[in-house]
Amino acid sequence: MSDLIVAKNISKRYPVLNTASNRLKSLFSLIFSKKNSNDIVVLEGINLTIKSGESLAIIGKNGAGKSTLLKIISGVINASTGSINVHGSIGALLELGSGFHPEYSGRENLKMSAALAGLSEKNLEQNLNKMIEFADIGDYIDQPVKNYSSGMVVRLGFSVVTVTKPDLLITDEVLAVGDAQFQNKCISWIDSYLKNGGTLLLVSHSIYHVQKMCKNAIWLENGKIKKQGNAYAISQEYQSYYEKKKDGVKVSGDKDVSNYHVMSLKLFNDNGDETTLIDTNQNLTVKVQVFSPDNRPPGLTLGIVRKDIPVYGTISDNHNAIPKKLKNHLFEFTVKYKNIKLLPSDYEFKAHAMDPECLRIMDEESIEFRVHSKSTDLGVVILDTQWS
Repeated sequence: MSDLIVAKNISKRYPVLNTASNRLKSLFSLIFSKKNSNDIVVLEGINLTIKSGESLAIIGKNGAGKSTLLKIISGVINASTGSINVHGSIGALLELGSGFHPEYSGRENLKMSAALAGLSEKNLEQNLNKMIEFADIGDYIDQPVKNYSSGMVVRLGFSVVTVTKPDLLITDEVLAVGDAQFQNKCISWIDSYLKNGGTLLLVSHSIYHVQKMCKNAIWLENGKIKKQGNAYAISQEYQSYYEKKKDGVKVSGDKDVSNYHVMSLKLFNDNGDETTLIDTNQNLTVKVQVFSPDNRPPGLTLGIVRKDIPVYGTISDNHNAIPKKLKNHLFEFTVKYKNIKLLPSDYEFKAHAMDPECLRIMDEESIEFRVHSKSTDLGVVILDTQWS
């Protein structure tokens, strides 16, 4: 695979201009090309290579520098220091509405955006209806974009990408704005795009999307690359990093209790007693109650980890599981694990509430449990073997 993007020692600083003194210092540092100690450092020392055909996710908490890095790669802003070489065309879906003229209709904006992306007049005529069909916004296509909802703007922007087919597609959380049906359509298109040699650079807070759509990931922390490597391993480590206990209390994060969320997570033995202690080869029943704001059956991911090492995880969608409705807005999943072959250790069950389409992970609850056994085997699980 050839190098599509090569970024070397990229840094980005913004001057602090809140007082006259700071404005004067920033002016002098600009004139004499010197660093100002008061500058806000957003990115520092970023070295990055994106190869053709790669699918790369950038993860990190808000303010880590993810969007700034995407803007530098896509040419929207310049880096303060460092160099970036681009060998191919870029299609960037960044801030909603960027590149669209609010007074022009959706149809007119499609023509302008496709032309600016390099589509010839002949190709534009051939593909205009394809873009309109993909956007699927009905009569709004001939209305001014200023009247569009955020979801409609996303549809318009993504439809341009589907016909221009850039060498590199950059997207920053825009899929989180569209409705579930359109998200599925976009994900299906991205899958096809990648299979045909396209390159993806994705910023998302959805670990599910990161693991589903990307092979590799970079973890940004305070403007620097903290870790990089396999998308699944990096995203799991990132997630567990922010779930560590603080003063004996698990940090819940930004849990939105008005949305789909886990109400309770409990473990039961064969006698129906609630427990957190089991033996190897014992049966175990897990009950998870999930709140649904719109009374639709929610989705669920359920997994077992040992010291932040994934042991087993699955999604309700994979099993066509429909939770039992206990009352308005409250559903319960019951999952039975037969003859659990875990070796002795401390483990955690982790439950993530999801939307009914199983596209977005909303929150997480976890419960610790311990496995006892007389086995002296090593590892995580007992495997069935035949010795001869």
